[in-house]
Amino acid sequence: MAQIPTSAIAAAGLVGGYATARWTGVRPLGGVILAAAGTVAAREWHRRTSPTTTALLGAGYVAAFAGSHPLAKKIGAWPAVFTAAAAVAAASYAAADR
Repeated sequence: MAQIPTSAIAAAGLVGGYATARWTGVRPLGGVILAAAGTVAAREWHRRTSPTTTALLGAGYVAAFAGSHPLAKKIGAWPAVFTAAAAVAAASYAAADR
């Protein structure tokens, strides 16, 4: 069975979490999507890399989520979410998917 790259899972969690929160108006539901994708990605990071790399990628995922909020005030919500997702995807690809 083909494996889904963790970079895609992490990016989808950030974009999907925001999209769900925005379109449903239920922010906690967006958080569930964000957390679920983060959990799946973290399990794969743990399986593919070291505990240190897993912790760093997990911290990056959370930091990207948190950092997208102030960035949104400067460049807009969707551009901030896509920027955060791209940063997490790049880090995940470099550390776990290559």
